[in-house]
Amino acid sequence: MKLIVKVFPEITIKSRPVRMRFIRQLAKNIRTVLRDLDPAVVVNGVWDNLELETRVAEPKVLKEMTERLSCMPGIAHFLQVDEYPLGDFDDIVAKCKQHFGEALAGKIFSVRCKRAGKHEFSSMDVEKYVGSQLRRQCGAAGISLKDPQIEVRIEIRDKRLFVIHSQHNSIGGYPLGALEQTLVLMSGGFDSTVAAYQIMRRGLMSHFCFFNLGGRAHELGVMEVAHFIWKKYGSSQRVLFVSVPFEEVLGEILGKVDNSHMGVVLKRMMLRAASRIADRLEIEALVTGEAISQVSSQTLPNLSVIDCVTDKLVLRPLIASHKQDIIDLANEIGTADFAKHMPEYCGVISVNPKTHAKRPRVEHEEKEFDMAVLERALENAKLVPIDRVIDELGQDLQIEEVSDALAGQIVIDIRHPDAAEDEPLDLAGIEVQTMPFYAKTVADRERFAEFLASLPTGLSHKTPAEGKQV
Repeated sequence: MKLIVKVFPEITIKSRPVRMRFIRQLAKNIRTVLRDLDPAVVVNGVWDNLELETRVAEPKVLKEMTERLSCMPGIAHFLQVDEYPLGDFDDIVAKCKQHFGEALAGKIFSVRCKRAGKHEFSSMDVEKYVGSQLRRQCGAAGISLKDPQIEVRIEIRDKRLFVIHSQHNSIGGYPLGALEQTLVLMSGGFDSTVAAYQIMRRGLMSHFCFFNLGGRAHELGVMEVAHFIWKKYGSSQRVLFVSVPFEEVLGEILGKVDNSHMGVVLKRMMLRAASRIADRLEIEALVTGEAISQVSSQTLPNLSVIDCVTDKLVLRPLIASHKQDIIDLANEIGTADFAKHMPEYCGVISVNPKTHAKRPRVEHEEKEFDMAVLERALENAKLVPIDRVIDELGQDLQIEEVSDALAGQIVIDIRHPDAAEDEPLDLAGIEVQTMPFYAKTVADRERFAEFLASLPTGLSHKTPAEGKQV
């Protein structure tokens, strides 16, 4: 199989050195991504198009190659072709008839020719001659340039003729490895996964940083979606998955920060930690999935207060996106099914959150926060090469589940107080304690902080996405 790879149009307007560097990087990326399917794959070209040749003939493998190239940053589209030495016009007709002759009978068609190099004829000369001959020799119903049933597409490059069988679109952008690196703050939901894709599509290498608020199960879920995004769109480059244990940080916020400021303070702590990790990895930009006013912490005043804790550039590729557009793109790129089942722990901190937080007030709230807790979280951060997280995903996660509470046991109802009031949890003969994760009052926050501190190491809590969870 032979493919002609068309690069992203913006690459072709770069200066000569930049253009050549980008295309060399793209060729390297293609070899890397296809190496396990065909170690002998050949990719040539340093200026305009790339030409890919493989001797693999198995349909399943060829289909996998096509799918991988369709998800590679830097490629606009690619053509499957047959190559021949360039002959005269009658020879071109013969080659086209060989591939399209039977299909043209009784059909309306057109001939499209692209030409590069110096020739004594134009592309239109080829189209007219080949079209008239194919109509006569193949019994076609007619020719229409506006609405053909079949397109006969050919390219002439210097002394070579390419007959095009099919075109496959890719995602565009710049080749990974040609631009800088970023650190994506990944929660595993719709927003962060789409933001990661947008950044990778633009050609920026993206490492993943996860702040664990929901225990091992949540961590494995985010590992899975991060690995999916990398494998599908970024496997030409090796990046890291960074997991930062943030349960203790969350407990400190719950116990010492005013309820209405919890969300902003949590985001500030995440940016502080992400900046330290980025420093360690020599990365200058952070990426988040925030969009203007989608939630309370994402208003312009709150984003300003959040950003002032870091000197890093904070990129927000979704900043002006509508939620439905984000969900639609998540469906398109394949992350929606992950996101639908991923709990959003960041969204359950405050009941009546501030939408216009003031920096002096936020800094006042943080005075009681023990920064040693943040330091411990950073010390315990785990950095794993993204291609190795699959090893952890393969490990069994043992979670004890019970369908009935037994006499002598205590059930902890962590739902929002309003939900507990609307649907009281009444279990005959079983003690039920209401201890809201949302921490509506100071007393609630203190009780919940004490409860978290009393949990044995390795235990975790989780908030229900819907219904009752105890």
